[in-house]
Amino acid sequence: MKYPRIVFATFAAALALGAAAPSFAQMMKEQTVTVGGAPMYPSKNIIQNAVNSKDHTTLVAAVKAAGLVDTLQGPGPFTVFAPTNAAFAKLPKGTVESLLRPEMKENLVAVLTYHVVPGRLSAKDLMDAAKNNGGRAKLKTVEGEELTVEAKANTLTIWDAKGGASKVTIQNVFQSNGVIHVVDSVLLPS
Repeated sequence: MKYPRIVFATFAAALALGAAAPSFAQMMKEQTVTVGGAPMYPSKNIIQNAVNSKDHTTLVAAVKAAGLVDTLQGPGPFTVFAPTNAAFAKLPKGTVESLLRPEMKENLVAVLTYHVVPGRLSAKDLMDAAKNNGGRAKLKTVEGEELTVEAKANTLTIWDAKGGASKVTIQNVFQSNGVIHVVDSVLLPS
């Protein structure tokens, strides 16, 4: 049986595109979440996904400056409260630029690791922990200090050591080595 050239060309194009991009079936199977205009794939690690989010370019730059890329590509698992570019923009003018200077690396590492909790904690895990403790639960961060998670209805708020609140705006962005919850403010250790 002879196939028209258009069928062959369409098949060849589909094969070429399939090699460059994940298939629709893969995207459906993985149940991607869109963050910053990009799908986040559960089969990829935190760094592999974060670099594609246009809403997290400041966070990615900070992670690189702090030398934490290898850690966040590691096996984990990690729960990351990921501030958006808009969250970083809420900080006093010059704060981000100051933290990105090489001599401020120790402070930058402290701020970033304060956004990371060991383990893979879903929104349900966080809500259950809070509800089992009168609406709030303490989480020990990789930095060493605690965050407080508060659950009201289906909303999660994360409180830092200075009393600042950050709302979780996108929950359960699962990764191969953990989970990301997008937050609207930068959390600060004491």
